[in-house]
Amino acid sequence: MDRRAATTADIDVVTKTVQLAFATDPIWGPALSRPDGRTDHLERYWRLFVTGSVDQGGAYLADDGAAVSIWVMPGGSELSAAGVEALEALLDEALEPEDDAAIHALYERFEASRDPLGPHYYLSLLATHPDHRGRGVGQALLAADLCEWDRAGVPAYLESTNPANDHRYVRAGFRPIGGFEAVKDGAPVTAMWREVGGAG
Repeated sequence: MDRRAATTADIDVVTKTVQLAFATDPIWGPALSRPDGRTDHLERYWRLFVTGSVDQGGAYLADDGAAVSIWVMPGGSELSAAGVEALEALLDEALEPEDDAAIHALYERFEASRDPLGPHYYLSLLATHPDHRGRGVGQALLAADLCEWDRAGVPAYLESTNPANDHRYVRAGFRPIGGFEAVKDGAPVTAMWREVGGAG
């Protein structure tokens, strides 16, 4: 596997991988859906988070986009002030008022889950392009990322939005520490923590 940090030149590729990978995610699929079935807002939505991570040096690619990881550095934030403003404008434009309110309530649940934790690397998104699923490239990218965080001596945290992936995170050294439910349909989100070295 060839791993490297993403640059601004990679934003299109990283965004496409994330968009395709999360199209049917049990949490983000319903949260971002529109009654008319349109999906033209999704590329713009994910691009905001990818750009925010690239700008902070937290985005990585495996095999030039076969898999991508989006991290928030300790003490960092997913979006800049300008990114938050752009997100608000996009959601206001793309979603119905009740769906806009629901996704903001969902954001609050994510934030509340992280708030009590000490300094950590936060895995915001881990995505494998559908054409490369089953090759283990996403797991290999995650392992390489975690090796780097272990060398830095800092734990890692994530929220798994798909129960089918929980065992993969456990295999990488994470353990469940709680969780919460989605706003629209009560789908489960599992909060997972990984000590340095994957112990405990």
